[in-house]
Amino acid sequence: AAAAEAEVRLLLQEARESIEAARSYRRELQQRLRGLHQAREQIKDSATSTRDVLEQHFSDLKGTLKKLLDERLTCLLQEVDVIEQESIKPLDECQKLIEHGVSTADDLLREGESAVDGDVGQQNEKLCNFTKKALHIQLDSLPEVPSLVDVPCLSAQLDDCLLTILKNQIFRHGTVASHPPVQLEEFVEKPGGILVRWCKVDEDFSAQDYRLQFRKSPGSPFEDVYVGSEPEFLVLHMDPHVDYQFRVCARGDGRQEWSPWSVAQTGRTTLVPHEWTTGLEGYSLSSRRNIALRNDSQSCGVLYSKAPTYFCGQTLTFRQTVGQPDRRDSLGVCAEQRNGDESLQRDQAVCISTNGAVFVNGKEMTNQLPAVTSGSTVTFDMEVVQLGPCSNEGGNFKLRVTISSNNREVVFDWVLAQCCGSLYFGCSFSYPGWKVLVF
Repeated sequence: AAAAEAEVRLLLQEARESIEAARSYRRELQQRLRGLHQAREQIKDSATSTRDVLEQHFSDLKGTLKKLLDERLTCLLQEVDVIEQESIKPLDECQKLIEHGVSTADDLLREGESAVDGDVGQQNEKLCNFTKKALHIQLDSLPEVPSLVDVPCLSAQLDDCLLTILKNQIFRHGTVASHPPVQLEEFVEKPGGILVRWCKVDEDFSAQDYRLQFRKSPGSPFEDVYVGSEPEFLVLHMDPHVDYQFRVCARGDGRQEWSPWSVAQTGRTTLVPHEWTTGLEGYSLSSRRNIALRNDSQSCGVLYSKAPTYFCGQTLTFRQTVGQPDRRDSLGVCAEQRNGDESLQRDQAVCISTNGAVFVNGKEMTNQLPAVTSGSTVTFDMEVVQLGPCSNEGGNFKLRVTISSNNREVVFDWVLAQCCGSLYFGCSFSYPGWKVLVF
């Protein structure tokens, strides 16, 4: 009985495992069906959109071509009108002159006939007057009438090669691509932003520039956020936990037009943006509080972050505009805020001075980085190196820190008194003019 019961339990276990496997298999198949549905919808939607684009484009071309042809026809007809008017004008003047001569000759004929047929008493006087008048009119002078070969004979010269040129250009105009040459590859969360990376999927395509766009909601238009030659871009000033749609295209080497857009993809960040704390007299902040400017105030101290928003595994970046340097200046990270300090060159902090000196827990390291320059970036990368169980006892929590500046870096271990899941960042400058962007 016990053996039979064990066998039943085994069969039940196998049945349950088979049922769970069937459920998992069904879920996977359903997921693939959804993927197929999305793929089909993408093909249909992109085909519909492409048809609309082509029809609108060629409709616009037809309208433009008709307008250009009508303008050219009007111009040629105006040329015909001008030539006709200018050519007929002297003929009209000649016609008036001849008609006037005919009228004069008619009058002279009537007068001559009257003088010849008149009575004898007045005949001599009439004949004398008629003869003088005939001599005055100069009956042997006739106006010149141009021959047909000397007057314009209008015609139109229409070269059929235009149709050939247009035909060749039209048949080469436009292409239909089944795949864009570049696609979005990766979204990396950053505090208040997303690092977007893309790659070429057409190896024969030589990209000169890339163009990245994004939008916050599906109904809103896409906006340019980056145009350049780099295959990645950090998009800042993004709201956490909000979906953004991205797309990218490229411009071929030596070409003016952009390639088709990549498939739009959704990215989001769950990390709140880095912000400087407000209220410290010596610093003025931007509206987003990610830029701090050392002002003319004589007050001096450390400007800390609003919250401990830096986590190990991330990259913390400072980009600065320089002022007058001082050996007490500092840019760095600390375990806690501490009022009253003039610099981060203290315990429980790591920092770099503006002259390139690196300080760990208040002690200057032998290795030194280049001096901070205007527009350069200083980055902090950290990873946990656990020596023992996390506790409040000193020496059990270690971070491996990499500080980079001007293409050089130093790597060291930073021992903290206790575990720190998140860290503050801060800066201090003795003189005005320094401006620091953190991201």
